[in-house]
Amino acid sequence: MSMRLRQIALVAHDLEAAAADITEVLGLEIAYRDPAVAKFGLVNVVLPIGDGFLEVVSPNEPGTTAGRLLDKRGGDGGYMVILQMEDIVAARALAEACQVRVVASADRDGVWMTHLHPRDVGGAILSLDAMEPPERWDWGGPDWQAHVKTDVTQALTSVELQGPDPETLARRWGEVLGLPVEALDDGFALAMDLSTIRFVPARDGRGEGVSALEVLVRDKAEVLARARSRGCLNAEGQVVLSGTRIDLVTA
Repeated sequence: MSMRLRQIALVAHDLEAAAADITEVLGLEIAYRDPAVAKFGLVNVVLPIGDGFLEVVSPNEPGTTAGRLLDKRGGDGGYMVILQMEDIVAARALAEACQVRVVASADRDGVWMTHLHPRDVGGAILSLDAMEPPERWDWGGPDWQAHVKTDVTQALTSVELQGPDPETLARRWGEVLGLPVEALDDGFALAMDLSTIRFVPARDGRGEGVSALEVLVRDKAEVLARARSRGCLNAEGQVVLSGTRIDLVTA
């Protein structure tokens, strides 16, 4: 089944502070603030990375899933993995066959969205989405192409999830997505079109969840310098934005 990593959502206590760090460190621009996320008790920003997207959400009312995640993981971090599916009918049928509950869905002209229950998949909320035509992406706003900035950061290439049993987590995601699991030196992976989902042991004491993103950049040294000036490097000298490690790769 053909699919790709199209968008990652992070969660932050302070939306504007997180967005400011991301725009400054990765050289991105906010394209959209989606009013539709209000039904989940959230506010957000969406930033294009090439034709992929980085979203940050923040709860603005009590009792939200995002707020509970902030408490559970002890601060800002990963929230949702959004995949763009070529065959949304087959993708939904496979998830149902794997006994995965749907927590939210929406179908309208040329748009299909399916949020899967994180307890049935593990690691994060997984959303199976489709757009027609495929280059369309309504979650980025009506004019997201005008906000694409690639002079610093060019693409979103991978997401990493951690857990106490990464093999079981990887195999569950592989089962739900219909993808083979590849063993790596430090974990497991699912390969998709132009992107990868990695699964590694939890080592930071924050439990199961999204632990890192990988982005393609033009100049690692420049991004590290930007992060240093914003106080966004951890003790190992790695970039951390909204509680999430950002791995930098070059072509």
